[in-house]
Amino acid sequence: MGTLAWIAVISLGVWLWLLLGQGFFWRTDQRLPRCDAAPGAYDDWPTVVIVVPARDEAAVLPESLPSLLRQAYPGEAEVILVDDGSTDGTGALAHELAARYGGLPLTVASPGEPEAGWTGKLWALRHGIALARARDPEYLLLTDADIAHEPDSLTVLIAAARTHGIDLVSQMARLRVATLWERLVVPAFVYFFAQLYPFRWINRAAPGRRALATAAAGGCVLLRTATAVRAGIPGSVRQSVIDDVAVARAVRRAGGRVWLGLADRVDSIRPYPRLADLWRMVSRSAYAQLRHSPLLLAGTVAGLAVVYLVPPVAVFAGVYGVGGDEAGAVVAVWAGLAAWVVMAGTYVPMLRYYRQTVWLAPLLPVTALLYLLMTVDSAVRHYRGHGAAWKGRTYARPEAAPDR
Repeated sequence: MGTLAWIAVISLGVWLWLLLGQGFFWRTDQRLPRCDAAPGAYDDWPTVVIVVPARDEAAVLPESLPSLLRQAYPGEAEVILVDDGSTDGTGALAHELAARYGGLPLTVASPGEPEAGWTGKLWALRHGIALARARDPEYLLLTDADIAHEPDSLTVLIAAARTHGIDLVSQMARLRVATLWERLVVPAFVYFFAQLYPFRWINRAAPGRRALATAAAGGCVLLRTATAVRAGIPGSVRQSVIDDVAVARAVRRAGGRVWLGLADRVDSIRPYPRLADLWRMVSRSAYAQLRHSPLLLAGTVAGLAVVYLVPPVAVFAGVYGVGGDEAGAVVAVWAGLAAWVVMAGTYVPMLRYYRQTVWLAPLLPVTALLYLLMTVDSAVRHYRGHGAAWKGRTYARPEAAPDR
């Protein structure tokens, strides 16, 4: 057989392993554990402080902040919005929204510019968590300013954490999917994340034991305050750009139990209408995910090519008799087609979760090629000194701070 036929066979083998051996990452059934979230389910609902880091979020705040203020939570709760050096009136708008909608008490605070060694969001969380701890809450809900919550979101999160003894409960908010580029790129973003951090592996790991995967989704993280203190959060992860994964790992190291799943009633309202917007979202942290390692970058590029690009290339090359004899062409076509079918089949559940047509599934290699280019661009930007740039701040070489 020719080289392409052998690579196609390898790709098929990888996909069969991914289908059965990677924690069934492609399934979308990891949702909040069942529990009784009725207002009378507990005699004493714990106190909660919701901390919202916000930098130039005036465009999304009118939809997201009222959803927090209107939480129908049976216990005591309040909201702290940390205005992280906004220039668009985010803090003033938050006061206006609180006056208009009422609901939970709101505090708006500003931490000033980050100290050396801190990323902006974690600096804001440091300030917000410090203010929250003065209220002595049992739980902290860390949620981004572009996340909208259904009225019972906090109640359901607390019920799940209490019923199942979970220290960190995180939901991956359903991202906005409206434009053509969002349909093509966004569901794949969550699909790739779940492939890298299979939710089943995260959720089944026993506290204190080495886990096959550990992660969280930063848009919605319910965290037991005592566990956060024990894990040194956020100081122990103060330099992390991929802060949600770093926080989950810190909780796990501190002996806490972590749970991550897909959200049904928590949504991201931030729009990414153009490819350039999605490109920036991915490329700003992709190389940081690879620990700024050229070796890991090369392996990632090669892996993406073999796993996602080879199947369609093998099919078309084999059909047109390119790069081998007749027998090799037949093997390339059938192995490539089988790998492509398995690939598309594993993508269908995520498309259904996002209420998208399943006919997007065969286009996953196109999306993977885009992600490959975004990853390479992230590395190029790093070596040009741009690093991870977000809302006017650039982190040239961010990495997790050493444990204390």
